[in-house]
Amino acid sequence: MPYGYYEFIRFIALVVFAYLSYKSYEEGNKGLAFIYAALAILFQPLFKIYLGRTFWNMVDVIAGIFLIGTIIYQPKNTQKEK
Repeated sequence: MPYGYYEFIRFIALVVFAYLSYKSYEEGNKGLAFIYAALAILFQPLFKIYLGRTFWNMVDVIAGIFLIGTIIYQPKNTQKEK
């Protein structure tokens, strides 16, 4: 794959993780918002974080499992009293 493809994927990851962080914070889940923000910083394409190929592969797998887990387990929305 061309290098530009990986840069594009990292940019998309940055946007998605930043959005998820914002939405989690807005919903009051600050712990999850912090994790998403950390992932956004880790995957951002502007300032490279060099971890080595093997470690990056582990990070990718763990982040993927985490995302799948957050999709499967979504706490039920409780309505707040006004």
